[in-house]
Amino acid sequence: MDIIEALILGIVQGLTEFLPISSTGHLLIGRKVFGLEEAGLFLDSMLHFGTLIAVLTVYWKEVACLLKNPFSRTGILIIAGTIPTAAIGLLFKDFFEEISKTGVTAGWEFLATGCLLWWAEMYKKHGRKSLEDITIADAVVIGTFQGAAILPAVSRSGLTIAAALFRKIDPRAAAYFSFLLSIPSIAGGIVLQSKDLWTAGSQHISFGALAAGTAASALFGYLAVKWMISLLQRGTLKGFAIYVWVIGAAVILAQLTNKF
Repeated sequence: MDIIEALILGIVQGLTEFLPISSTGHLLIGRKVFGLEEAGLFLDSMLHFGTLIAVLTVYWKEVACLLKNPFSRTGILIIAGTIPTAAIGLLFKDFFEEISKTGVTAGWEFLATGCLLWWAEMYKKHGRKSLEDITIADAVVIGTFQGAAILPAVSRSGLTIAAALFRKIDPRAAAYFSFLLSIPSIAGGIVLQSKDLWTAGSQHISFGALAAGTAASALFGYLAVKWMISLLQRGTLKGFAIYVWVIGAAVILAQLTNKF
């Protein structure tokens, strides 16, 4: 793998982790395009580390407060949302890892993500709850949706934001809680994949390519978080829905013609 390929995958990961279009699904496509298997899986972990840096940079004040007082109201909500995510991830890890390797359902997952985003857009105008109004029940529902995003082409940010909108949470608060909830989710995923950092194809990627991909993921992840917060207040999710429908249809067509 050369530095250019790693940079491209880093940019893709950074943008798609926080835009509601599925980072894992796009990295799966990227690995197929570049002909990567083990090295790509190894790089995935470090690219996710880059997006973890991005969201920590945006919310460093909030994270610092949570570390000082983990059982504050916001801390309890994040714990409540993380529990169902962790339960789903641990119980179905092997099953979903096998699906991720083949990507056999990826096209349909992109289509399902698009339908969910289109549906969630209709709830934006009903969002009245601020962060202070989010309940533990809301957090559990959002965390359960996040757990479902373990499927390779289902968007984590898309599902959590959609779930928050379904619970009549204000769009800005929906984005805020979604991105805060991503921190333990991304960190937990890196820990679960830690064995890949030492075994899965590390000999196929140089330190320079690894560093370039991680840095690109962090930079573009930071920009994506900032842009997504602004877009949810004034823009629409329908454009993302149409985009993932197109990607999903293209993947299904490629599978039918044995090109994916």
